[in-house]
Amino acid sequence: MVRTESEIDVLVLGGAGVDTIVYVPELPLPFADSRLVPAIETRAGQTGDFMAVATHALGLRTHHLDLLGDDPEGDLVRALHRDRGVPFTEAPLPGGTRRAVNLVGPDGRRCSLYDGSRSQEVDELPPEAVRSLAGVSHHVHVSISQPCAASLPVLRDLGVPVSTDLHDWDGTNPYHEPFAYAADLVFLSAAALADPEKTMRRIAERGRARTVVATDGARGAYHLADGELSHIPAVAPPTPVVDSNGAGDAFAAGYLFGRLTGEPPHRCGLFGAIAGAYACTVPSTRTDSIGRAELLARAEELTS
Repeated sequence: MVRTESEIDVLVLGGAGVDTIVYVPELPLPFADSRLVPAIETRAGQTGDFMAVATHALGLRTHHLDLLGDDPEGDLVRALHRDRGVPFTEAPLPGGTRRAVNLVGPDGRRCSLYDGSRSQEVDELPPEAVRSLAGVSHHVHVSISQPCAASLPVLRDLGVPVSTDLHDWDGTNPYHEPFAYAADLVFLSAAALADPEKTMRRIAERGRARTVVATDGARGAYHLADGELSHIPAVAPPTPVVDSNGAGDAFAAGYLFGRLTGEPPHRCGLFGAIAGAYACTVPSTRTDSIGRAELLARAEELTS
């Protein structure tokens, strides 16, 4: 299929859900029968939601497609997209909207506890909806949630560029491999990788990816583009760090913004680092992202 003109810049597949944020005095949390914590709050926003909100904030025409439950958690997700002006197409998720609990320490680090009971192996995004939306999209970003796996062959047949985020993949878990090898642009965290370069090169050798980016927190990121490995320096956050939740999604959105607006790889990396650093200044209880004007101004400041 040849797309003469895209109606959507970024189609985000999957990753919609709700997080309950629990601020704790330290991580790991020592055992206790009960304890008083500073705050507990539930809000919409998992990886796909963060990606959709972030690309939209950067001025990219964004659409989000996922499965949702007919429940209060699903209503939170619907309200988030409605309030941010991000078009959202949904289909039913019989097990209920996906949810997680995030324990957040004073230094901004987190431990996420995901409820694995919501999705089943038979769940998948509606193929016709995927085909219709992807057919008018410039780029598709695929979350690694179970319902998205069946969409990978559809996207391959359409020939649309694809990215994915493998998050804290250890380089060996077979669940992530179909996503890793089906994407043209792959993001992942270096946190669980014994040898980031080895894993990145294996992704490129076995799959379609010409570009692989492994983020490494305050140490920046590893950047493999067309076989050449380089380093993306970290960018200092504009205000104190309060939370790392959503930083990886923000980095991916910033990088993708650069890529879709014709920037060279090193500048895409800079955009990603700026967006990721900004995300670390946003409390977990909010779903906010850097805007295009602020990102470009910060990039100009850092390179002038």
